[in-house]
Amino acid sequence: MSQRILIVEDNKTLAKLISKKIASTLEIEVDVAYSMGEAKLFLKRYKYFLTLLDINLPDAPNGEIVDYVLGKGQKVIILSGNIDKDFRKKMLKKNIIDYVNKGGINDINYIIHTIQRLRKNQNHTVLVVDDSMVFRKTMQGMLENMFFKVISVAHGEEAMGMINSKKDISLVITDYNMPVMDGLELTFEIRKEFSKTDLCIIAISSNGDEEVNALFLKQGANDYITKPFSKEEFSCRINNSIEALENIQIVTNHANRDFLTGLYNRRYFFESMIQYEEDTKESGEKFAIAMIDIDHFKNVNDTYGHDIGDKVIVALSEILRTSTNHRDIVSRFGGEEFCVVLKNINRYSALDIFNRIREEVENFSYEVSKEKFVKFTISIGATMYNEESLEESINQADLMLYNAKNNGRNQVVFEEL
Repeated sequence: MSQRILIVEDNKTLAKLISKKIASTLEIEVDVAYSMGEAKLFLKRYKYFLTLLDINLPDAPNGEIVDYVLGKGQKVIILSGNIDKDFRKKMLKKNIIDYVNKGGINDINYIIHTIQRLRKNQNHTVLVVDDSMVFRKTMQGMLENMFFKVISVAHGEEAMGMINSKKDISLVITDYNMPVMDGLELTFEIRKEFSKTDLCIIAISSNGDEEVNALFLKQGANDYITKPFSKEEFSCRINNSIEALENIQIVTNHANRDFLTGLYNRRYFFESMIQYEEDTKESGEKFAIAMIDIDHFKNVNDTYGHDIGDKVIVALSEILRTSTNHRDIVSRFGGEEFCVVLKNINRYSALDIFNRIREEVENFSYEVSKEKFVKFTISIGATMYNEESLEESINQADLMLYNAKNNGRNQVVFEEL
C-alpha cells in the first residue's frame, strides 16, 4: 500500500500545520484538500494509506465526505470540532479508525502517534478465536481496519494448530466459552510454549465473569475485555497490548540478541539451556547440539573486506533461522561461529536437517555486485545430548567440528552412537 496520506480540512492554517508536522515527523507524503470536490480529484489519482477528514466542509457540511471516502475503500480518521456525544457515537458506528477532536497541538501529536502505531501494526498478525462466526467477523473487521493481519478460528484446538504452524502471531484474542477447548484451556496451553515476551493474550468475557477474568490473568492472559465493548475500548486495549509487547521485546532483544544477526547471543543461550536441560531430564526429551563454522572465513574478509564478511554472517544466520523450528535455539557464539540446538528430535532427523542446511549454504551466493558473487561453505560438528552435562555435549560437538575441518570442510560430522 502506498505510504501517502490525504488531509481534507477547510481551515487552511490548520491543514498546513498538520500536513507539515506529519510529513516532517513520519517522512511520508501528504496531500491536502480544502473541500470534498478537491478530495475527489486526489482520490481518483491515489490510493492512500490513511485519510484524515474534517466533517464540516463548504461543499459537504454534514459529514458526507466520510461515507464517500469509506465507499472508495479508504481508511478514515475523522477530525472534528464537534464534541456532541451523540454525534460522536453516530460517527463511530461507521467503519472509521478513530474520531479525533481538533483541540490543539496535543491532538496533532495524538494523530501522529496513531499513524505511527498503524504503520507498526502492519508487522503483526492477530489470531481471533471465537465460536460465533458473527463475532469473529466483527472483530476481524475492526482489526483489519487497524492494519493488522488477521486469522480467525472457531475454537482452541484450531488455534493451537495455527499458533504452532505460524511463527509470526503477536496477539491471540480468545473467547471463554467455546467447544472442544475453551479460552482458559487455550491460554494455559499457549503459555506452556510462549511467554508474555513472545505473544499477548487478550480474553473476551461477558458481564459478571469477574472470577473468570481473574482466572484468565492467573493463567497468563495479558488483559481482558468485557462484552459489550466499544470500538474505542477495543482498539485502545489492542494497541496498548501490542505496544507493551514491542517495548518488552526491544529491551529483551538488547540483552539477549546478537547485535549483527539478531540471533540469540552466547549469554542467552546458556541461560535458556540450563532450564531446558533440567526439563529434559524429567521428560526424557532428546535434543541435538551442533557447532557451525564458516569455512575459510578469513579469506572472505581479506578478499572482500569486513563489511562483506558481516553480510555473509548475516546471510548464514537467516539460513539457520529459516531452517529450524521456533522452539529450537539458534545462537551466534562470536565471529563466524554458531551453535544450534534442535529440540525434541532423534539423531536421524537431526542429521537430515544439518545436511540440508549445509547444502543450502553451499548453493547460496551473496551478490556483491552484478558481476561479483561470494560463495562460501560451512562445517558442522554435531552430537546428541549425552545426559552428562551441557558443557560436555558442546565440547563434543566442538570436537566433531574440528574433525569436519580436518577432513576437508564443507561437511557434517555427527558423533557416532
